[in-house]
Amino acid sequence: MNFINNFKKQLFNITSASFEEKALDLFYYQAQNNSIYKEYLKFLKINSSAINSMEQIPFLPIEFFKYHKVITGENTHSHVFLSSGTTLPERSKHYIKDISFYEEISEAIFNRFYGNISDYTLLALLPSYQENPQSSLISMIDFFIKKSNDSNSGYIKPDFKGIGKLLQKKRAILFGVTYALLDFIEHNKEDLKELVVIETGGMKGKREEMPKEQFYNVLKVALGISSVHAEYGMTELLSQAYSKGEGIYESPPWMKVLIREINDPFAINNDLKSGGINIIDLANADSCAFIETKDIGNRFEDGRFKVLGRFDNSDIRGCNLLYS
Repeated sequence: MNFINNFKKQLFNITSASFEEKALDLFYYQAQNNSIYKEYLKFLKINSSAINSMEQIPFLPIEFFKYHKVITGENTHSHVFLSSGTTLPERSKHYIKDISFYEEISEAIFNRFYGNISDYTLLALLPSYQENPQSSLISMIDFFIKKSNDSNSGYIKPDFKGIGKLLQKKRAILFGVTYALLDFIEHNKEDLKELVVIETGGMKGKREEMPKEQFYNVLKVALGISSVHAEYGMTELLSQAYSKGEGIYESPPWMKVLIREINDPFAINNDLKSGGINIIDLANADSCAFIETKDIGNRFEDGRFKVLGRFDNSDIRGCNLLYS
């Protein structure tokens, strides 16, 4: 495990120039030391030593986190993150060896985009996530609330009473799930132009879906804010990307999005206008860093990306592999 420990220590020093080299180093290690990923590569008849570029790396379908313990090295863990399970009975599980590493990553990413957490009043409107104490998002927000060092920071109650003055603070950030934010603006009558709103997810079956742009416009008009920020994260990733407007996300230096063909999941083509989103998250050193998501999006030349939608719930090829 010396390789993994050393790799994690170097994570925050990764740059765009060194990313591919570090990604390949981690790929070679995980191809041999992650039993699920190793079996998947064997199923695909992939010789890991023949891989010499990021585009050639096979990505593990995200569904594997529902049915298998995706872990690199020793089969041990201290925490388990669980997906919300709002639409499907099987929940994704991400086995975490060191929760403090996740907290360090999340804080470093937040600081990169917004500055020191302790400078903010940190508020959260995440009722559906709070029902899942093993949510990675709740773990992150709990940590942020503590780091904010502000007694006013915390989760907003469903009745929304007494929060107007908190939200009017010049250094207030509100993390909120879409349907709860819509509930809130139906009760709010104040101009909150100083508030930074970070949207973290969709309707969760609570309201009728609406196009993201429409939702952002409704929120901007109701709150008097100029833009709606957003956070892109998931149970299967330790890193997050943030958008400061228009739904265009930027990743930290150790996370990169690649675009795959819709009809050929093994074909990476970053010249595509849109396609399936593959993610390399080098923070996933203890699990699998190479994830084929079910999101559809596009990638801009500068590495930023936009999420356009999702594949349907049909099975992705290879997902029956290793079922027991």
